[in-house]
Amino acid sequence: MTHPLPPMPRTVGSVNWVGLWTLYAREVRRFIKVHQQTVWAPVVTTLLFYAVFALALGGAVRTVGGVPYMEFLAPGLIMMAMTQNAFANTSSSIVISKVQGNIVDILMPPMAPLELVLGFVGGGVTRGVLVGLVTAVAIRLFVPYHVAHWGFVVYHAIMASMLLSLLGLVGGIWSEKFDHIAAVTNFVVTPLAFLSGTFYSVETLPPAFWWLAHFDPFFYMIDGFRYGFIGRSDGTLGLGIVVMAAINAGLWWLAWRMLSTGYKLKA
Repeated sequence: MTHPLPPMPRTVGSVNWVGLWTLYAREVRRFIKVHQQTVWAPVVTTLLFYAVFALALGGAVRTVGGVPYMEFLAPGLIMMAMTQNAFANTSSSIVISKVQGNIVDILMPPMAPLELVLGFVGGGVTRGVLVGLVTAVAIRLFVPYHVAHWGFVVYHAIMASMLLSLLGLVGGIWSEKFDHIAAVTNFVVTPLAFLSGTFYSVETLPPAFWWLAHFDPFFYMIDGFRYGFIGRSDGTLGLGIVVMAAINAGLWWLAWRMLSTGYKLKA
């Protein structure tokens, strides 16, 4: 007695769209299911940062390049929330799967490495942008900011979330346990975020640190995003666009290569 063959995956061209959509939907539902932790908690944390800086100023009127400091600070806080959550989504998904031993459920389906990267990164970008939108609305209740250039806001929000999603994916594949990904967060993501001009203008830094800040890729994503709000930048906007595109391309290739070779994923 013959048994019917299982249905082939639905593809268009050479892309397994059903598998790609399923992985993306899985990643989105994974963080939506615990939205209190993954969406609302980051918003509360960001508002606490805002409150600390507002209380530290003590009602003093301070400006940065002619822009009120709290309005200058708002885009940096929004970007910080987006990037941290984009990184957390991909890194936690991979590390949890590896620690629990169910990473095989992701590697066994007939999906190409590029499709796996797209699925994971798409989920991370979705979480980052969603957290950014909710944070922006929450901060708008306290800071009357305005958007000067929507194109820069959208471009840098997506590219920054993508960059951190890719970095989280690469870090998750490299990590063998939670301590390893925590080290990536503590020694790579957090220092680059805090030294990138999130809370201050890099123009106020000494020359040595000014040059150091311009070698920080996080500086360009925050500077371009802030320019979209206040119409003022500390760096070269065109260079920032190119730097972010180049780093994302490099991380895409690295993530694809790691999945293609099964680095730390396959025996």
